[in-house]
Amino acid sequence: MKVLVTGAAGYVGSICAEMLVERGHTVIALDNLFEGHRQAVPKAALFWECDLGDRQELDRIFRFHRVDAVMHFAAASLVEKSVKKPSASYMTNVAYGINLLDAMASHGVNGLVFSSTAAVYGEPDSVPITEEHKTLPINPYGRSKLLFERVLEDYRACTGLRYVSLRYFNTAGASGERGEDHRQETHIIPLLLEVALGQRNHFQVNGNDYQTPDGTCIRDYVHVLDIAEAHFLALDHLDRVSGQAFNVGSDRGNSVIEVLEAARRVTGKPIPAVAGPRRPGDPAILVASSEKIRRELGWEPRFSNLVTILETARAWNLKFPFGYDRNRGVSQKAEQAER
Repeated sequence: MKVLVTGAAGYVGSICAEMLVERGHTVIALDNLFEGHRQAVPKAALFWECDLGDRQELDRIFRFHRVDAVMHFAAASLVEKSVKKPSASYMTNVAYGINLLDAMASHGVNGLVFSSTAAVYGEPDSVPITEEHKTLPINPYGRSKLLFERVLEDYRACTGLRYVSLRYFNTAGASGERGEDHRQETHIIPLLLEVALGQRNHFQVNGNDYQTPDGTCIRDYVHVLDIAEAHFLALDHLDRVSGQAFNVGSDRGNSVIEVLEAARRVTGKPIPAVAGPRRPGDPAILVASSEKIRRELGWEPRFSNLVTILETARAWNLKFPFGYDRNRGVSQKAEQAER
């Protein structure tokens, strides 16, 4: 099968592309490289540097390749940035997504697995959160993803689009060769590991006054390899489950303090931490019910426990201490030598 992967130089997109290649699929990898890393794209993938805002280039790609299905990861995904500059979320996550859908329709491609988010739920009334929970996102990022889910419904009615929306909770961990390396890092586990490596002085706890047992946010951490497996299952069962949304989570939550303590144990490092203010747009608790995806797709999380997540992330972090950007490591060493 020929699968077009948008956001293929990003964290989840690159690892899904890696696994698609390993399973014998042809991968057409798209990324504009604003946030992604060219080095993250599997060598066996057919790479196109392309922005989804460029409809002419999208048409050229679809004409050149006989694409069978699309996995859509490309997104503006920083919650805090979406609060400060919502236009980026709506332009990238909605308008450019519509460009992709129109290109698909024009070229007869009607299968899509969409990378959505638990942020569509907002502050939950109860946990674990089921797919039937009300969707009242509290930040522009979540609103933009929910809006695109609604767009997908309309395209299904209009064009016969077959799609599945996968609502991730907190993706974490690494494969052997690919891991989490954001140009502007905001995720807890990479930040903790950077402190453990001595690349940051301390870790900041963003809010310790939430209505949780230890006052810090609680999240459901899911290994990126389990996220990738959910994509393959959704693609395999697209005809049967088209039009549905599925949570991808582990049914368990860990607080920021619990993750901090686990990172100290896994790395053997003290990892100093300081208290900071809440981040805008952060709900107190997000924990998934995965009952539907287990029942309908047969998905089972194999790696989504906190120790395995931290161990795989740490192994990748030690192998690639400066992520994909080797020059970053060289420049930092030069700066240290001058001091």
